Amino acid sequence: MIAVVIPAHNEARRLGRCLKSVLAAARQAEQAGHQVEILVVLDRCSDGSAAVARRHAVHTLALDAGNVGEARRAGAAWMIERGASWLACTDADSQVPPHWLVSQLDCGTDVVCGTVHVQRWQPWQKAALRQLYLSRYEAREGHRHIHGANLGVSAQAYQRIGGFRPLPAHEDVHLVRDLEALGVLISWTARHSVATSSRRDSRAREGFGDYLANLEGFAPVEGS
Repeated sequence: MIAVVIPAHNEARRLGRCLKSVLAAARQAEQAGHQVEILVVLDRCSDGSAAVARRHAVHTLALDAGNVGEARRAGAAWMIERGASWLACTDADSQVPPHWLVSQLDCGTDVVCGTVHVQRWQPWQKAALRQLYLSRYEAREGHRHIHGANLGVSAQAYQRIGGFRPLPAHEDVHLVRDLEALGVLISWTARHSVATSSRRDSRAREGFGDYLANLEGFAPVEGS
């Protein structure tokens, strides 16, 4: 069974779009003969995230951790208990392409690290920032980016390294580094890029949103 694990902390505004895209990817995988189950890990949610998940008829798991690494870890453990052989991870503010799950499995490796792209730049994020970001990002095969929004791993390899560390940030990076140290084969691919948000109010500190905010300080002032 393919398990999709999505941590969410007060993501009612964006979670519906994420789940719609994941359900489309699940349908394509099911047409290829795979069973797919989707889990939203509701971490300290005080908004309507749970209701959004129920409307889309996916599994939910409630936590009071306030920690994205713990949320991913708990979600992965819950799905492995249900018989998951493959864990696909994304974020509640992201949207996956329809071939996302099929493409991960087609790579034929124990780990698949995919790329992301900004779905919609915010009005205050000027062209100079966009150009700087694109100049530093390698959207190609063989890249070395690691994103929790676009990550896949076999349950067997995942369990061998003890899973996600319960960290408030960079739990995805540590997972892949631990898997690299184990010597498992990793695919670094841009064939199923995930659309993600460029918002400033990102839920996980030191994540993609903070990276963009820090990058703004290096972007040249337009017109200068």
